[in-house]
Amino acid sequence: MNSPTPDLPLTAEQETAQTKNGYLALVSRLMLEDKLPIRFLYKTVPEHLNDTGWRMFTGYETPEFLENEQINLVPIPLERICEMDPSLTELVQYNAGTVWERTPEAEGWERVYDFRIPAPTVEVDITNDVDRFAQQREGS
Repeated sequence: MNSPTPDLPLTAEQETAQTKNGYLALVSRLMLEDKLPIRFLYKTVPEHLNDTGWRMFTGYETPEFLENEQINLVPIPLERICEMDPSLTELVQYNAGTVWERTPEAEGWERVYDFRIPAPTVEVDITNDVDRFAQQREGS
């Protein structure tokens, strides 16, 4: 298998060659309720078998809005989103780590390279205290 060298960009085939799993994307509630267009999307590593990894936003989400993912990001079949906005059809073929945006004045989508995709946070309580560890185990 040929792997790209650091000097050469990936080919379109390499950028879309990941195994495709899942069928759901998480989409901003603003798109559904306020009928705003998708203007920013990225693909993260899927969190479960039904998840494609795609996260789609209008660009009007506040940090407070984004903190409450359970309420404000709605799982929707990717196929349905692409029917609503056919310009997404080609973009959603790309691999995890891909980010796209379209500004209101732009003709189409532009690839983004300087956005850091957020990673899910997992709270873990680590201890080296044997007694505290035993208490934690008893409590669970």
